[in-house]
Amino acid sequence: MSVAATVVTVLAAAMSGFSGYSLLSRAPWVVEAMTEYRVPQGWWTRLGAAKAAGAAGLLLGLFVPVIGAVAAVALVLYFTGAVITVIRARSYAHIPFPLLYAAPSSAPSSSPPEPGRPRGHGPLLTPSRNGSSAARHAVGWS
Repeated sequence: MSVAATVVTVLAAAMSGFSGYSLLSRAPWVVEAMTEYRVPQGWWTRLGAAKAAGAAGLLLGLFVPVIGAVAAVALVLYFTGAVITVIRARSYAHIPFPLLYAAPSSAPSSSPPEPGRPRGHGPLLTPSRNGSSAARHAVGWS
């Protein structure tokens, strides 16, 4: 993973973690917004825990990429639901806020492949020294 992708992943985790903490600790500005959006108070703890779990998953994804990808997708879906909730509440001026949280969460799952390694090619399909693929060489087709 590149340095830029790592920085964006840590930023996304920090933003989602802060958002989850703010909801779990019932920060006044969050309570006001959730009430305005008519989100049932019984959901708040689960929603905050989901954001915190997504943040932890992004950080764990630095070491286990598949977990990071799942966490990134889950957070993007979460914040998509948040946009829909804001629209349903007709609080159109607040639409940018969940989008700002979703943007860095989507970046780790769409980072480009490492230089010299095309996307979707595993170790069996990497070119060998003579230009043929390692898989072809292994079965004697080169």
